[in-house]
Amino acid sequence: MLAIRMQRNGRTHYPTYRIVVQESQRHPLSGRVVAEVGNYNPQTKALTLDKELVEKYLSNGAQPSSRVAFILKKNGVKLPKWYKEHTPKKSVAKHADKLRKNQPKEEVTSAEESAPEA
Repeated sequence: MLAIRMQRNGRTHYPTYRIVVQESQRHPLSGRVVAEVGNYNPQTKALTLDKELVEKYLSNGAQPSSRVAFILKKNGVKLPKWYKEHTPKKSVAKHADKLRKNQPKEEVTSAEESAPEA
């Protein structure tokens, strides 16, 4: 199965990404890429994308990663009907009643306010 994912390159603390089509079992940095379909720079938000090539691979069943799907959708590439959008998990506190924000507020009395400091 093919995957459309981002492959990091660039220097330390200044990443740039290639958007590549790759076998999904391979590690993104393995270097074995079927096709390079674009580049993305997160600092400048610059994107170069071959939309026709991306749509070709999507129509043939390539699965985009969640971040690539977000970028493609933002730039007007129509995603196939079978693609399921990533829904982030909702975190639930185990002991919500013990959280500070759920504790009753302490009321400040006027006696404490007017008490002279020693």
